[in-house]
Amino acid sequence: MSTTKLRIVFMGTPDFAVASLRNLVENNFNIVGVITAPDRPAGRGLTLKQSAVKEYAVSQNIPVLQPEKLKNPEFLSELEALKADLQIVVAFRMLPEAVWNMPRLGSFNLHGSLLPQYRGAAPINWAVINGEKETGVTTFFLQHEIDTGDILLSSKTIISEDDTAGTVHDRLMQLGAELVLTTVNAIEHNTTKPMPQLLEGIELKKAPKIFKEDCHINWQNSAVTIRNMIRGLSPYPAAWTELKMIDNTLISLKIFEATLTNTYNLEPGKIESDGKTYLKIGTKNGDLSIDDLQLAGKKRMKTTDLLRGFKIENCLGVN
Repeated sequence: MSTTKLRIVFMGTPDFAVASLRNLVENNFNIVGVITAPDRPAGRGLTLKQSAVKEYAVSQNIPVLQPEKLKNPEFLSELEALKADLQIVVAFRMLPEAVWNMPRLGSFNLHGSLLPQYRGAAPINWAVINGEKETGVTTFFLQHEIDTGDILLSSKTIISEDDTAGTVHDRLMQLGAELVLTTVNAIEHNTTKPMPQLLEGIELKKAPKIFKEDCHINWQNSAVTIRNMIRGLSPYPAAWTELKMIDNTLISLKIFEATLTNTYNLEPGKIESDGKTYLKIGTKNGDLSIDDLQLAGKKRMKTTDLLRGFKIENCLGVN
């Protein structure tokens, strides 16, 4: 258990960040303030919803700041008043220098990849989409350019063929929470050896923000490429396609799970089904079995459940 006297400000918003904050609190680290996103309208009633980090911080009676703009002089004064020795950033937004350079020991970030690979907003998704066999988490000191600061520590995990972005996310969330703890201890005891990110002789893979058009499946791609894309976008934002019906209408379809088959009967985008137990779609070099999906306006379900009420024989293929 920690006996640290370091004054720590924690910055984060989603569940991924809560695991790190909880680990610090439960190990008696001195969290003097939490910075998180403002409450936002959500749901059909557009009621204000707190971030996951705020909910946890409030439950622990930790002071919370929710600035709209990080350069706002009033916020900067409130942050300075917390007299932080160290700031920890997990799944937050880009910080201006006036914020990250404020504490005497600096600010470090937890990133969901093995830097310098997969710098950017969606490292977990892109690692799975690209068929990587391993990934990890990295802590590094913040500097001007995003995700480029000197590396403190890292921790690895494998990516199995059946992993999705969701399962990797949950694993990295726990791995990251432990790495944050280790990093704080190392900084406190001055045992860190920050190392510049090595770029020579390697091809950098990026992890930009993912938009809806990035999630549209191209059935002319290989079966492995499409399956990796489905895994890397599951459960969110989800790979999607459109069913082409015999009446010329298009129905949006999200796909969350697919299995490689040993069959090569279908042309890209063509469908095969017995109407009861299976649904296959052709790719460039083989058929994919679609196992878990969601029609527009319906709940996510297994393919067998969908086929009980949906007339797949009225579908000509996918777009």
